[in-house]
Amino acid sequence: MKPNEYVRDLVPYLPGKPVEELERELGITGAIKLASNENPLGASPKAIGALRDRLQEINWYPDGDSFYLKNELAAKLRLSSENLIVGNGSNDVIEIAARTFMKPGDEAIMGEFAFIVYPLVTKAIGAVAVLSPMPELVHDLEDMHSRISSKTKMIFIANPNNPTGTMVTKDEFEWFLEKVPEDIIILVDEAYFEYVESKQYPNSLDYHKTRASIITVRTFSKIYGLAGLRLGYGAASADIISYMNRVREPFNVNSLAQAAGISALSDTEHVINSREINKEGKHFLQSEFRKLGIKYFDSYTNFILIDLRADPTAIYNALLKEGVIVRPVGGYGLKTHLRISIGLMDENKRFIEALKKIVNK
Repeated sequence: MKPNEYVRDLVPYLPGKPVEELERELGITGAIKLASNENPLGASPKAIGALRDRLQEINWYPDGDSFYLKNELAAKLRLSSENLIVGNGSNDVIEIAARTFMKPGDEAIMGEFAFIVYPLVTKAIGAVAVLSPMPELVHDLEDMHSRISSKTKMIFIANPNNPTGTMVTKDEFEWFLEKVPEDIIILVDEAYFEYVESKQYPNSLDYHKTRASIITVRTFSKIYGLAGLRLGYGAASADIISYMNRVREPFNVNSLAQAAGISALSDTEHVINSREINKEGKHFLQSEFRKLGIKYFDSYTNFILIDLRADPTAIYNALLKEGVIVRPVGGYGLKTHLRISIGLMDENKRFIEALKKIVNK
């Protein structure tokens, strides 16, 4: 048996190490996970209540079009529901877009240190992933523009970017929109946009009226704390959404995720608290990294990328023995870096104490 030739050379996505697995391996308890950019506050209490209310109905198929969730999203975003598609996590929406608008031999442009799913979904359908260098770990939109060819069908921009935490500004984005041909899809992945405070941040939804070929992708996994339910959405023109719905699998979003998403959208207090805790934790960690002389990159997200300027494996493994899970990002090509999710303050302090113990040996 031979796999599809496009699949043969793919490298599977490697998730972060689960807490339970670490505790089992080392025979410890009380480990903390600062590896997968989850909300340390957990899910909204309103979302949890909605889940309990719907448990007795899981024998029924879910609403195949996420009708009520899309209506709530439409009201919040001031869009029409025909401009929205809901997916099994934002990854699902990204893959649907790739399968809808690309075919074997087409090209998609993406940053070399951008979200690892972009090259995976591109190569899986036989298209070519064209990598744009990121010397400052920020998307270089001028370089991305220079790589457009007659084969270019999509451009992926993560803003803010995972795993670097960096951001493209309004001026850069607006210049880019003016330069890119209208028939190229620009997919803007805004999984972390709720954490951004900069006035220079370009909310891509604001540009949909002036350019029809933008797809904005967002998630409930981060600030809403619903990562375990897998829920994301895309916003685009009605035509684009119509085509994507022809590719979308039936019942791709389960009923519990839909119910939790609706309730999470109404819990403004939980979002505000999550943002404030993240801001406090970010300032603390950045201050401690400066004291330790560790290079970090300014982050507009709920994680911080650090550069140890050497193979981080020994420090990563030593942190595991201290019961602290962080994320190596060698799979992204960042061979000397670790990504640290921002946790609750006691978790952040525990990580710093463990790190000090290791680097000061």
